[in-house]
Amino acid sequence: MKDHATFIAPCSTYRGVVRPENLVFNANLQEFAQRVGFICNLETNGKLSPEAAFHELQSLWASLEGSYENLGVGQEPFGSNPQ
Repeated sequence: MKDHATFIAPCSTYRGVVRPENLVFNANLQEFAQRVGFICNLETNGKLSPEAAFHELQSLWASLEGSYENLGVGQEPFGSNPQ
């Protein structure tokens, strides 16, 4: 095993249209999924209240939505003006 970080938080490769904004959003999405898992595990084991877990998840979702909008994922870089 290379190190503990790759064991605890493995990162999968990106499969899609390779654009910088897609790669960044993919990394953000993987981090989001990892954090959701941690929060769910903490709540399940009683280390975090359901209300606190809910608020943490809301905050993470808002952050992911902001990332999606700011990066412009899925938008044409020069507009869609076919000629």
